[in-house]
Order: sequence, then structure tokens, then C-alpha cells
Amino acid sequence: MAITTGIQAMLRVLADSGVRYLFGNPGTTELPLMDALVDDPRLTYLLGLQEIPVMAIADGYAHASRSPAVVNLHISCGLGNAMGMLYNAYREGTPLVVTAGQQDRRLALEEPILWGDMVSVARPWTKWAVEVQRVEDVPVAIRRGLQAAMTPPTGPVFIAIPLDVQMEQAEMDLRGASPPNLLVRPPLESLRRAAAVLAEARNPGILVGSRICEADAVAELVEVADRLGAPVIHEATTSHGRCSFPAQHPLAAEPLPFWSPEVCRRLSEFDVLLAAGMKLFQQYIYHEPARTLPDTVRLVHLDDNPWEIGKNCAAEVGLVGHPRPALAELAELLDAMMTPGQIEAAQARGRRRAAEHAARREALRRQAAAERELRPLSPLGLMESLARVLPDNVAVVEESPTTTLSYFERSGALRNTSGYFAQRGWALGWGLNCAIGVRLAWPDRPVLAVIGDGSAMYGIQGLWTATRYRIPVTFVITNNGQYRILKDCAQELQLPAARAGCFLGLDLAGPAIDFVALAQSLGVAACRVGDPDSLSDVVRESLAGDAPRLVEVAVKRSS
Repeated sequence: MAITTGIQAMLRVLADSGVRYLFGNPGTTELPLMDALVDDPRLTYLLGLQEIPVMAIADGYAHASRSPAVVNLHISCGLGNAMGMLYNAYREGTPLVVTAGQQDRRLALEEPILWGDMVSVARPWTKWAVEVQRVEDVPVAIRRGLQAAMTPPTGPVFIAIPLDVQMEQAEMDLRGASPPNLLVRPPLESLRRAAAVLAEARNPGILVGSRICEADAVAELVEVADRLGAPVIHEATTSHGRCSFPAQHPLAAEPLPFWSPEVCRRLSEFDVLLAAGMKLFQQYIYHEPARTLPDTVRLVHLDDNPWEIGKNCAAEVGLVGHPRPALAELAELLDAMMTPGQIEAAQARGRRRAAEHAARREALRRQAAAERELRPLSPLGLMESLARVLPDNVAVVEESPTTTLSYFERSGALRNTSGYFAQRGWALGWGLNCAIGVRLAWPDRPVLAVIGDGSAMYGIQGLWTATRYRIPVTFVITNNGQYRILKDCAQELQLPAARAGCFLGLDLAGPAIDFVALAQSLGVAACRVGDPDSLSDVVRESLAGDAPRLVEVAVKRSS
């Protein structure tokens, strides 16, 4: 026990819990924190110019470091600016501890300047939201927040601390958080049932989501897929956030299509599906028929979040537990249960699938190579130019969905599974800044961010933070002068003006945005390229460099 102020207690608990960075943009109610950090070497404060960059940088850092990231926001208006990125973190399950100052409690009855009910604002998109009312509770709240953020289902928490509580002194327990070991497997009987269903399958498939990567269970999933000879299918681009299966593996299949009728047709060939760490299903635009899982498919569903099991699709076997021990034990049970005939059939399936997948990857690369001569560059031509210079240990952050289309995975160009990050929440401004957080967590790995022009403008201020702290990220801005995804969706909805090629409010031309000048004004070296060879050369050089750099590339418009 020690006598200290509320803000000093917060810093002590964070430091003793292994937290290294605070991500923030301060205001008056955060000044006790800023003052305390002046002489505190235990934590490094990273300043962002606006709350979108602050939150998204922390998001990237949390995912790459596999540890909670701590954010400090200004009172009500700062939290309001951050809400889009808080929504992303909620949808992704990002372990964030978001703190904010609150007005002095002695002013509360007056409803003073900047005061607001922040807990009610944050609660829908957090696991836990609280305003601390006693200085003695500050260390308890911080410990609980860290543990809640990291306990499956992981996600953000919010803690508001009034100004007077931050400055008040009391005797407190300042020990750091000590989360429990979370490697808990599902019940053995459920695992045996799942293994039996999978072993008997004539044509099994595997659906995989981001939480397999986040649980460090990719190797275990590979073992299960190899035993079954089953293709592994990622979520559609609209919800596919992390890479949970090696892109070059013979059983790596094309991701799911976007819309429910196509998904149902794609899955109709399977008699059994294992869904691992994936939300079944996250649809974007309603289509008839709405059902995505064929009635003929028997479903085995594994997740560390019980809410996901059977949420939208009835599961024959539900497995609730940490994916790594669950998949490891499932592979062992398959070894014990599969007959020689089943093993032979699985090997034959695997060989057939491998040939199919190799042919599709080769056809995709040929198509992309054929489009390299188009000007402006086509999406495929641009992505192939980047694919040719990807280092083995690269981390890729994507927020340019109509350009990227998971090309690095579909073509087999991505040679690691940990270094892939894509949008899941769809509050824009995330990608450019997520890449900064990823590089901060992985200083020895090159980071490539492929960002659409529309997305970039939601969080462009993050370039200043990359410059200030010399965080070397290569930002490729795919500039097609429009919100292309919205045009595609308008046509998907069969809207009459869209079908005629007429759109309002979806073009970014007149004036055109000069991303090179914008980047340079924020201290980032920048250039504009228009041909594939120059793009490859510039990106190769930048990925090997030690400073942030932005490359603007014109991309063929849809209309």
C-alpha cells in the first residue's frame, strides 16, 4: 500500500502491468496526466493530432503486440471524435483501455463546460464502461479494465476519471494486473463428437476467421486441414480482418463471395463444415434467398466467444474454448479416429484441392500481369506490382477494398500469416493509422499500408505522428477520385440512377486531392507514380528505409 494521487496510481498500475505506451490527444481534464508524464520514464506518450489517428494507431499496436493498448482522450468532445474508431475496435475485438478525463465532481451539478455522460455514450461499444468516483478505486478500475480487455471475447473498455479524483491523494494497492491463463480447451466430449463428425465427412471444408490468427492457432488449424484434406476459406473481404491460414498452402482456397446467394452456392458442395474463430455470417447488403448456409451442411463451430456459437447458424457441435488447444486436441483425435480408408480419401481430396487452388492462383497472376500495361493502373495491375516486392516478413494493412480484394492472399504473394490487417468495422480512417501502430509494435518488420483516397482523408493527420516519432511505414494511396465501394453498392441495390451510371456525392474530383502535397505538409516524403515498374522500385526502396514515405498512384475509375 502506498499514498499517492489518482493519476500517479493509474501510471503505476499501467507500468507494472507491462504497458509501455500511452496514445493520446489531451485537453484540460487530462493535464494532471500530462504533467505527471513529464518526469516519468516508464511510459512513452505518443501524440496524435486528432482522436481518429490516436485510436487507430492504438488499435494496430494492440493487434500486433497482442497486448492491451491504452488510450487517453479528452473529455466528451474527444470521446465523440473517437467513436468511429471505438466502433471498429468493438467489431474487431481489439483489447483497448480507453481513458478520459471528466470535469471536477464539485462542478457536476452545474453541468459545466465539456461535461457529459460519457459512460452512456461509450457503453454500447465497449465490454465495460465506468466513471471512477473514489480515488481509492482508480487502481482497481485500471486493473479490471486491462483484464477485461484481454479476456475472451476481447474488446475495448472505457474508464472516465474526474479531474479532482486524478489529483486527490489516498493510500492504495498499486499492484499491476495479472490476467489468468486463458488456454482453456472445450470439454473433451464435445471435441470427440466434433472429431467424429469431421472424420466421417465425405467432402469437408473449413471456414476460418480472424480469431484463429489472434489466438496464435494457425499452425494447429493447418494440422487439422491437412488431416482432412479440406479447403480453408476465409471470410469475405467485407469482414476479413486477419490472415488465419498460410496463403501459399495447397489447401488455401479463395475467400467467400460477398452476397448470400453466392455464399450458399459456394458452400453447397460440402457435407460438413468446420467454422473456426469466425462470425457466421456477417452480411453487408440483403439478398434473397437470405440463408447463407445450405440445409444439407452439418456444422461444427469453434470459438472462444460462446455468443457466436449458433448465433445465426445452428451448429451440430459447438466448441467453446481457446482455439489453440482445441485445434491441437482435435487433430490428435482425428489421428485416433480416422480409418485407413478415411485417411486415403482425405489425402486424395487434398491432392485434388491443391491442384485446383494452384491453377486459380496462377490464372490470377497471369491476369494481373496482363493488366500491367493499362493506364491508369488497374487494381490488379497495381496489386501485382506491389506483390512482386513484398518481403517475407512484411506486414500489410489494407483499407482500399475495391483495389486490394485480398489479392496478396489470393495470389499466394503473402508469405506470412501474422502480418495481415484489414478493415472489419468500416469506420474509415483506420488503415493509415493502424499501420503506424503495427510498425511501433514491430520495429524490425517492414509495414506496407494500401489505403484508398477516400479512406485516407478520414485520418490523414496520422502522417504527422509517423513523422514526429520517425515510424517508418510505406503508405500507398490508391487514388481513383471516388468512393468506388459506394458506387458498387448502389448498383448492387439496383438503384435507378446508379444503374444509369449517375451518382451524387460519390466523387472526389473538383478539386482533386493532392496527397503528395498533403504528406509533405505533415513532414512525410512523398511522390506520385503511374507505371508498375516505378511503383515496384519506389515501394521496394521505401520498405527497406527508416522513415515514413507516401506514394500516390492513380487507379482506373469505374465510371
